[in-house]
Amino acid sequence: MAEWFEKRTLGNLLDLAVTLFGSKEALSFEGQRWSFVELRAKVDIVARGLIGMGIKPGDKICLWMTNCPEWVFVFFAAARIGAVLVPINTRFRVTDMEYVLRQSDSSTLIMMDGSGPVDYLGMLREVCPEIDSRCESELVTHKFPELKRVVVLGNNHPEGVVNWEDMLTGLSDPQEYAIAQTYVQPDDTVLLMYTSGTTGFPKGVMHSHNIQRTLVDAASRMGVTSRDVILMYLPLFHCFGLYEGPIMSVVSGARMVLMSSFDPATVLDLIETENATVLNGFDTHFFDITSHPNINTTDKSSLRVALLAAGMASSESVAIRTQKDLCPTITAWGMTEVGVGATRSYLDSSVDDRCLASGHPLPGYEFKIIEPNTGEVQSFGVLGELCVRGYSLMQGYYKKEQETNEVIDQDGWLHTGDVAVMREDLRMRFLGRYKDMLKVGGENVDPMEVEAYILSHPSVNKAQIIGVPDNRLSEVPCACIVLEKGHSLELDELDQFCRGQMASFKIPRQLILMDDFPMTSSGKVQKYRLRELADEYLE
Repeated sequence: MAEWFEKRTLGNLLDLAVTLFGSKEALSFEGQRWSFVELRAKVDIVARGLIGMGIKPGDKICLWMTNCPEWVFVFFAAARIGAVLVPINTRFRVTDMEYVLRQSDSSTLIMMDGSGPVDYLGMLREVCPEIDSRCESELVTHKFPELKRVVVLGNNHPEGVVNWEDMLTGLSDPQEYAIAQTYVQPDDTVLLMYTSGTTGFPKGVMHSHNIQRTLVDAASRMGVTSRDVILMYLPLFHCFGLYEGPIMSVVSGARMVLMSSFDPATVLDLIETENATVLNGFDTHFFDITSHPNINTTDKSSLRVALLAAGMASSESVAIRTQKDLCPTITAWGMTEVGVGATRSYLDSSVDDRCLASGHPLPGYEFKIIEPNTGEVQSFGVLGELCVRGYSLMQGYYKKEQETNEVIDQDGWLHTGDVAVMREDLRMRFLGRYKDMLKVGGENVDPMEVEAYILSHPSVNKAQIIGVPDNRLSEVPCACIVLEKGHSLELDELDQFCRGQMASFKIPRQLILMDDFPMTSSGKVQKYRLRELADEYLE
């Protein structure tokens, strides 16, 4: 394929946005507003502050903050000086935070002191008590040999940390800043994104500045322009939020309305008051939005499109409901290792395509469906493991060469571990994770197929199917269910509901009623935690 895309750094991309969009509003947050010119000015101050503290190209900067303007400033500042940003999931607690901070070899941690009842500074104290002692120059810690400094945004400032405001006063010389930018190249690593935790312990996924090309193609397919307003409630530490929010904004000139966290009532309010045109999310987000009592009284006329990471049987009803009650949808598929969604449906696709498929590959990506044991390419309509190849695949897992080689083969194909089918119209449909597939007495069971049917029961609000051990069949389906308010459900009733509608080996043999499911901060169900909870429940 002929190369059409002019490679540039994310820092250069911000400069281009200033040239094209200038004084147009770029970012708003809780009443504060910045134009593209003002955004770059803020970024430049933060970048000079980072250099002033001694940060050099290639240095890792851990960022532990909920969504806020400072998050955006640090992201682009790090990109402009050649540093590598390492976002930390704000749902991580001591063990996971400690792992990311140490495994990433970060020299700097930038964090907020807390958010609501969550004491981030207190958690850091548990593993790094040295922050309470004044240091002459650089921080010296036992557990984190590479960590030299901690910057804290907020009112609490232990003696061994740098106040955010103080960082912004110790600015480097403008010439030093200009020279630093000349060393940054598009193929350099700019992000070290740790996996969201749906499958267990996180791995650090490395990406270059070239991830922006996907957003250029995505903006074109979705029709995102400078006239759009992106309402962003997804966490920025997740690739979905970061790419479809700040990067999409500077690529397209769209205004980003940033929320600190997801709240359906606030989403509906901001749709009306900010004239939002673009929403992004998982089926859980759109379920909550369309279920909110204010959905029918909110003026939603400004909405143009909702990007839904979907295609699974269990998400069909939510996609259709979003299409009916909110706005037209576009479906997509992506994963951290790919960078961002590598497929999208088209705005003029049929409602079926935009609700039931997972999109058509973006330019520069190749897809194939294989039989995972033999590697044989599957025919249209036959499920198998999804493999993808393209320009924005990860550079690898940080310090995990073996794991990298296990998922990217010699021909450059990423073996995703996802179950999918390719339709004859070349639209892909994501069906789930291979590790989530159940093997019941030698028979394969797709949990999402079972979930989709159980969700049609009037008493069921949410459903997840996991495998639990069985002496005879190796494992059997277990239904984890969140009931509709005021409803009840027994295993015998569920069995009768499923009997005659699906093969007997697919019918759940266990039922666990739950108040809610353990979730990642991006809205994905943590199936490994469900398995752990089921083990405890069924002991």
